[in-house]
Amino acid sequence: MVDAHETFVIVGAGLAGAKAAETLRAEGFTGRVILIGDERDHPYERPPLSKGYLTGGDERDSVFVQPTAWYAEHDIELHLGQPVVHLDPAAKTVRLGDGTALVYDKLLLATGSEPRRLDIPGTELAGVHHLRRLAHADRLKHVLTSLGRENGHLVVAGAGWIGLEVAAAARGYGAEVTVVEPAPTPLHTVLGPELGAVFTDLHAEHGVRFHFGARLTEITGQDGMVLAVHTDDGEEHPAHDVLAAIGAAPRTALAEIAGLDLVDPADGGGVAVDASLRTSDPDIFAAGDVAAAEHPLLGGRLRVEHWANALNGGPAAARAMLGRPVSYDRVPYFFSDQYDLGMEFSGHAAPGSYDQVVCRGDVGKRQFIAFWLSEGKVLAGMNVNVWDVTDPIQQLIRSGRPVDPERLSDPTVPLTSFLD
Repeated sequence: MVDAHETFVIVGAGLAGAKAAETLRAEGFTGRVILIGDERDHPYERPPLSKGYLTGGDERDSVFVQPTAWYAEHDIELHLGQPVVHLDPAAKTVRLGDGTALVYDKLLLATGSEPRRLDIPGTELAGVHHLRRLAHADRLKHVLTSLGRENGHLVVAGAGWIGLEVAAAARGYGAEVTVVEPAPTPLHTVLGPELGAVFTDLHAEHGVRFHFGARLTEITGQDGMVLAVHTDDGEEHPAHDVLAAIGAAPRTALAEIAGLDLVDPADGGGVAVDASLRTSDPDIFAAGDVAAAEHPLLGGRLRVEHWANALNGGPAAARAMLGRPVSYDRVPYFFSDQYDLGMEFSGHAAPGSYDQVVCRGDVGKRQFIAFWLSEGKVLAGMNVNVWDVTDPIQQLIRSGRPVDPERLSDPTVPLTSFLD
């Protein structure tokens, strides 16, 4: 039983942390709940930062997880704009940047991840951007509006999901866009060359220029402003602003200080947790981007950086903190919106893990479902402009049943027929 006088501390006031706090109260926990975030904004969701809010389709207030008053109404103590600088598992304390020390009975690390930085000359220039926080999106939205008005150039380093979504938003404002990517297609390690080409064509049709097989080596400027970028193949591209979208790294500094078990960065990094999201310390849990969890369904350890993992992982960790039985086996899920293309992706198909890609529908018209198979078993599925199929796709992944690829490619065969 959880004592009403216990204190649960949540480090990280993003979606995972906020949902964990919400779940603690919903599950009847009457003890002290302290939610600590190093940003001054109340907890918010990150997908709108590169989607609806950045494009202008959604208002700024729509990003927040709960209204401001909700936290006080539910007796959630907020420490915003305060980083945790030290974690001492032996004393069961955390120390904030202002020197405040807090004692906990159970603690959740929901520290998320941070953008990887370009390690090249010129990154100190005012026109170099990252996109991870609401303040980043506020600034970038203003920049894209100005670039569109002045026919300015944005160079995006990296053709992953964030890079492509920002490229689409920039074109919506009328900015000129060049994407520099070392792989031969966008999303190469996620989708492979065939389906990566779908996104090449989509963006090319909307005026985006790609420069594949190259990396940025220098950003040049004058009076603190960006003028151009240079790549390792000797090319120069005009630029007024640069977005570094080369991935994210889990924020594990506190876990390192505390001596918790970590995963090697070569294997994806993160704080090692079991299927109940418990770390190597029995009173410390981790959820969201920072957690590298043993996955009961998919096997092995998996770190997932997407919205759904924060949405579902925070509540799962909260229940585990309360002593409830937890086996976190959600099928990874994420979504993207670019121009008139909407997609959802379920599952996990790392490079080399699959032996076949099967498509049903019309890839050329960008209305299809793609499946990644290994020995006939569905590892992952992506539906593009085809809706209400996430449940059967995830059920196919969960079932682990071999399927007939020819039947799977036939749009007239219901997906539910593979589950009978």
